[in-house]
Amino acid sequence: MFETSSKNFRTQSATPRAGCAPLRCAMALTTDPVLLVLHQHHSCAGAVGYWLRRNGYRLDIRRPPLGDPLPSDLSKHSGVIVFGGPMSANDETGSVRREINWLEAPLKQNTPFLGICLGAQMLTKVLGGKVQARSDGVVEIGYCDVQPTDAGKKLIREWPQKFFQFHNEGFSLPD
Repeated sequence: MFETSSKNFRTQSATPRAGCAPLRCAMALTTDPVLLVLHQHHSCAGAVGYWLRRNGYRLDIRRPPLGDPLPSDLSKHSGVIVFGGPMSANDETGSVRREINWLEAPLKQNTPFLGICLGAQMLTKVLGGKVQARSDGVVEIGYCDVQPTDAGKKLIREWPQKFFQFHNEGFSLPD
């Protein structure tokens, strides 16, 4: 079972969904949990959470829009992964704004960070980039091919061939 930070949320099985192949990592393992930031009650860490558990990581799952606090001190976490959600990094709602402001913590503490979809958009906003819809109105939905870089191949030995995406906003690469 995944660990959660709040008894308000049910735990989620570490069993992968059909078609989710486990990734094999070349990194050293740690006993510190990885902080996973999800944005809906029914969201789960999916293949990412499964991979982390198979490779010896504990999970600290938080859902800020549902009231879970985000830690200001990340010294007891081995990394942070902020997942996607239906909201936009451009939203001015309290939870989105608080989470974007909180991203200063992993940046200042040099904590390994992975932003997936909304998480990447939020990081872009913090670093001065722009998040916006495509000018041609195209929405990207479906499976996309993945070609890891040489650095990516060193990090994870076996990448899945495809990832699912669903978004109508992209972002510029910040300086």
